[in-house]
Amino acid sequence: MENRFLHHTTKQMMNILRTIPDLLLAVIFVGLFGIGVFSGNLALIIFSLGILAKLLAETIEAIDNEPLDAIRASGGNTLQVIGYGVIPQILPQYTSFSLYVFEINVRASLVLGFVGAGGIGQLLQRSISFMDYDRTMMIIFIIFLAVVLIEYISGKIREAIL
Repeated sequence: MENRFLHHTTKQMMNILRTIPDLLLAVIFVGLFGIGVFSGNLALIIFSLGILAKLLAETIEAIDNEPLDAIRASGGNTLQVIGYGVIPQILPQYTSFSLYVFEINVRASLVLGFVGAGGIGQLLQRSISFMDYDRTMMIIFIIFLAVVLIEYISGKIREAIL
């Protein structure tokens, strides 16, 4: 990025977003918007944005500049440089990072449900508070299977891309 002020301002904003834990964001949004899935989703989106922005910025900074220079030298504009030079180099890493953040969010959604942010965590919290241990065990088993399945599928997608 050529504009240093914009570069540093954006980087600092993303650093601030990354420092706020997802649980704290969920508590803030539950206070603002009430108990429910919207608060949890908003917390996870903002938390994920900070992580993905950091990882993507580091990936972009490490790309090979020779293809970019070649596109510029042959008369390519900024959009063509991004579309044909930058995106092909960062797409595998971005996909891998996105899948990783998705896995983190699946796990975090369980915890967020305990603070009223909705989802399966809220179902688990209710079944525990009602001492319905058969249902609690079934919810834990479903969560475990979902996490293992998501991790397996993500691994296969990463292998295919990288």
